[in-house]
Amino acid sequence: MWKGKKRFGGGAGGEPAAKRQAAGEDGPSESEGDGIVVAEISKNKRVSVRNWKGKVFVDMREFYVKDGKTLPTRKGISLQLDQWKILRDNIKAIDEAIKENA
Repeated sequence: MWKGKKRFGGGAGGEPAAKRQAAGEDGPSESEGDGIVVAEISKNKRVSVRNWKGKVFVDMREFYVKDGKTLPTRKGISLQLDQWKILRDNIKAIDEAIKENA
């Protein structure tokens, strides 16, 4: 179990936890300008390439539909290009491990 600091908890002074902006109301959404959907893995899982703060990321994420809009969840991972290259270079080893454990 992860024992790091709480991501959105209050500080040591007893102040309340910070509120996060709800997705969909000027928050993040998966519109055409947000990224290029490279693959739809399943009904609610996608791989996309996004540009965020001037950096390119490979984003693997779950989505949900609310009020007709498809919105991202927190369930997923964004890989920086150097991380993506490491994963890409190890695909053969991952495939072999899958075969051994299948």
